[in-house]
Amino acid sequence: MSAEDVEVVTFGCRLNAYESEVVRARAAEDGLTDAVVFNTCAVTAEAVRQARQAIRKARRERPGARLIVTGCAAQIDPDVFAAMPEVDQVLGNGLKTKAGAYRAQPDAPRVKVNDIMSVRETAGHLVDGLKAKNGEDRARAYVEIQNGCDHRCTFCIIPYGRGNSRSAPAGEVVEQVRRLAAAGLNEVVLTGVDLTSWGADLPGQPTLGQLVGRTLRLVPELARLRLSSIDAAEIDADLLRCLAEEERLAPHLHLSLQSGDDLILKRMKRRHSRADALRLVEQVRAARPDVAFGADFIAGFPTESDEAFENTLRLVGEAGLSYLHVFPYSPRPGTPAARMPAVAKPVVKARAERLRAEGAAALARHLEQRVGREAAVLVERGTTARAADFTEVALDRPAAPGEIVRVKLVGHDGARAFAQSLDPGPDQSLDRGAAA
Repeated sequence: MSAEDVEVVTFGCRLNAYESEVVRARAAEDGLTDAVVFNTCAVTAEAVRQARQAIRKARRERPGARLIVTGCAAQIDPDVFAAMPEVDQVLGNGLKTKAGAYRAQPDAPRVKVNDIMSVRETAGHLVDGLKAKNGEDRARAYVEIQNGCDHRCTFCIIPYGRGNSRSAPAGEVVEQVRRLAAAGLNEVVLTGVDLTSWGADLPGQPTLGQLVGRTLRLVPELARLRLSSIDAAEIDADLLRCLAEEERLAPHLHLSLQSGDDLILKRMKRRHSRADALRLVEQVRAARPDVAFGADFIAGFPTESDEAFENTLRLVGEAGLSYLHVFPYSPRPGTPAARMPAVAKPVVKARAERLRAEGAAALARHLEQRVGREAAVLVERGTTARAADFTEVALDRPAAPGEIVRVKLVGHDGARAFAQSLDPGPDQSLDRGAAA
């Protein structure tokens, strides 16, 4: 057996997926063999159910393998997994990326979960994601600049899985991005649990915008820098300035909106109002007219009335959103929202379907507006690529993953744009017209 016999099964968010690459590397360094590591998610009860199902299936298919469970669900409720006879070990979130966590120790406890609120450091690895599991180069790299969250939204269990907010020092972030660019990566994504809180715990309390500006200034060879999801409650002046002045900062922001109704937002304990969200979108568009917005929404939050839901539906069009991530509300034990009067499950399901339909219509409008434009797109695999504004593009001929190619968008099918390749010209810079 070798480290290649170690499988990492990932559930949940992108951050979990990128941390799984570090888990894979740590397992190899520690000499772990013939094992399956489950990096779990706790966002919904369904995510936990799927993890438990996968664990049982793995034991049937690999009876002699060592099964290790880690991630947010393991951190929040380790006893659930420890009670499963299929599980050999439970590791807390604060331990899963640490050196030595997967090293064989005969007397090691079966459950190793520390107090996540006591964790102060950000994972020192700063996920680079240079290689996918199958050995192919990733199209883009991800750098984890922040972890944890200081806010306590009433529906969210994640702070208890990842701890309080903590930031990676700016110098480490810049050095990591520089190393990735030197390795030939054209696009780097800055990621975290609560990205806009980056810097609040560092000396001088620098802002996310200052980090973005410093990174772009000190790594001029990087073709494109992208941000993952940000909080709709705040966007600092430096970040707005970067969006306005720096073409290499991708014109795409994914907002954590969750609802378009003020009363529901208050009951969620969100820090923004409906007007705040619309004002933020307006400010960003004024700075960067070619920006595209995505957003997260929860359908059927407890006490959500028909009127409140209609307010959310209308927000999609009023804000000019292009991409929606819709989540039917799922109660998480231990959260305040779980004790609020619930919306009937059939209603929750129907509202999620309507919101997804509204999202599909919004995406079609976005694609229609892009037809006829030229774009510099990042090839993800084969003939699939992404424009700077995150538009999915179907190429007319395959290209190497990670390569940036010039195309003209000539049509769409409601889900992605169709592109015609353009002959490369002498100027391959990502000017605003090219990065549409």
